[in-house]
Amino acid sequence: MNPRILARHVREGAKSLIRNGWMTFASISAVTVTLLLTGVFIILLLNMNAIASQIEDDVEVRVYIDRSAKQEQMDELKKQIETIAEVESVTFVSKEEGLDNLIESLGDDGEAFESLRDENPLPDMYVVKTKVPKDTVVVAKKVEAFDYVEEVRYGKGTVEKLFKVVEVARNIGAILIIGLVFTALFLIANTIKLTILSRSKEIEIMKLVGATNAFIRWPFFIEGLLLGLIGSIIPITVLVIGYNFIYNEFNAKLKTLFVELLPVSPFVYQLSAILIFTGIFIGVWGSLTSIRKFLRV
Repeated sequence: MNPRILARHVREGAKSLIRNGWMTFASISAVTVTLLLTGVFIILLLNMNAIASQIEDDVEVRVYIDRSAKQEQMDELKKQIETIAEVESVTFVSKEEGLDNLIESLGDDGEAFESLRDENPLPDMYVVKTKVPKDTVVVAKKVEAFDYVEEVRYGKGTVEKLFKVVEVARNIGAILIIGLVFTALFLIANTIKLTILSRSKEIEIMKLVGATNAFIRWPFFIEGLLLGLIGSIIPITVLVIGYNFIYNEFNAKLKTLFVELLPVSPFVYQLSAILIFTGIFIGVWGSLTSIRKFLRV
């Protein structure tokens, strides 16, 4: 396209925003509110997904070795576990390490167990991590059938419920975001349609004097792009400041529960890019779909 003509389209698109003050305000407000809600849901969904993944990664299978097993038999058991396709790693934890971990996890209360060091009642064990957290139950059942396995623990009952809750939460979050975006497209398209309706005579005259559809459509394309871009500035500002505050206030507390929020950087930059793209897409889509019927003269 000729740069001079493109510059003309940009000027006309920008002028239209000023000429249609209240309708422009309504359109930008619709984009702003929609993107703000969408951004909140995205923050909640992605952080929930990250926390769920952290919890899932902590799920492991603890294989307690029979106390009568010799070193050769323990080595053989490890090889058998490693042959399971779903297994990612097998780590040996001696009973001494197990007692140390127990005492450390209990803090000051752990001193009461210091007396057990001479006659340690804990068995040696293998800590098994699966490639996919959901395979934990499958691996546990397979390991239970091996020789020299005294007991297998993986949070039976609780783990299955955890995976179901996480999956449902992820699906609901994704559906809410998709529904919100489609609702936004409908509302904003209708808001922009009202703006274009007030200029239908202008479009009709341009068509009658020979203007092509592309020539008429370009200013509206620019106008929709600017609506989406401007409408995304406020939500991005609010969400970036708000998320930074929440991260600084609550992330340290969440770490005590062995979970943490997504780091501010690069998350806020990724979120900003998503909202800018979504805003521009909604604005352009709303403008082009709304003008389509007025081009049929």
